[in-house]
Amino acid sequence: MSGEFRLPLRVYYEDTDAAGIVYHANYLKFMERARTEWLRALGFEQDDLARRYGIAFVVRNAELDYIRAAHFNDALTATCAPTRCGRASVEFLQKVFDAQGQLICQGNIRVGSVDFRRMVPLRIPDDIFERISNAL
Repeated sequence: MSGEFRLPLRVYYEDTDAAGIVYHANYLKFMERARTEWLRALGFEQDDLARRYGIAFVVRNAELDYIRAAHFNDALTATCAPTRCGRASVEFLQKVFDAQGQLICQGNIRVGSVDFRRMVPLRIPDDIFERISNAL
């Protein structure tokens, strides 16, 4: 799998503020879901990575640009595209679009590979690194 992964989403009441607008922090949740499903599409479950390899991917850096508002009950699409894979980190360009294809939010996200128990940096195992690198 290479290129941009796409995940359809729906804005629920819990995602919004009192005005029915998606609360800014929830875009990070949408992007997290897209990264989780992207990883699953590569053949890796996060709980299995912790159990079999002793690793977890944690957000190291997130930079978001909010373009326009999304509202309660909107149909959205969150995307995930890896842009760089290092030996202990992966960088992504992530976007959220509305049903008409208008860009709502865009983010550059860097996740680090850490030892699941000690939460210290850990090299990405070779087979995982290879599969992620092939997805670039």
